[in-house]
Amino acid sequence: MYHGSHPGWIEVVCGVMFSGKSEELIRRVRRAIIARRQVQVFKSHLDARYAGLYSISSHDGREIEAAPVDTSAEIMRLVRPETQLVAIDEAQFLDTGIVSVATELASRGVRVVVAGTDTDFRGEPFGAMGHLMAIAETVDKLQAICVVCGDLACRNQRLIDGQPAPYNSPTIMVGGQEAYEARCRHCHQVPARDESQTALL
Repeated sequence: MYHGSHPGWIEVVCGVMFSGKSEELIRRVRRAIIARRQVQVFKSHLDARYAGLYSISSHDGREIEAAPVDTSAEIMRLVRPETQLVAIDEAQFLDTGIVSVATELASRGVRVVVAGTDTDFRGEPFGAMGHLMAIAETVDKLQAICVVCGDLACRNQRLIDGQPAPYNSPTIMVGGQEAYEARCRHCHQVPARDESQTALL
């Protein structure tokens, strides 16, 4: 955790699915609440898994309340003047304005904790996560365990009917263990194209 001489900064918690990102965000929020800090928690409205739309839940069942937002601008409108910590989960689903929002909040003296998946199912940078990682004071990149070989996992394997999703599949598809697996670089597969879709064009 970053402790500078000024109160505002940006922390990013990133990594693949099932690596414990939401669990770590929840841990930091709970510690801030114990320390009697004024806290607000936001999440993308796209993520309604596990606990539902109005909370953040980790894969292991831990949960905190959160306000769902459609855009980064909503966060700026909803942040109260007295808020000392703003936590944002699933930031990869938000628009690129989240970068300027996090920067503005930090400049106001707010501690900003952002959690999100840093790469999409193709293994490419996801949304604004790369930019957020670049401007943050601290970045914690978490890893899961590859379900194929047991090495450290750094990729999200998307599955469609049990098979690797082709490269031209939509970038955003919210899902859990039925649709994604954590895999290492060597076990991660992304077929070049979906031939069945190509034939229909």
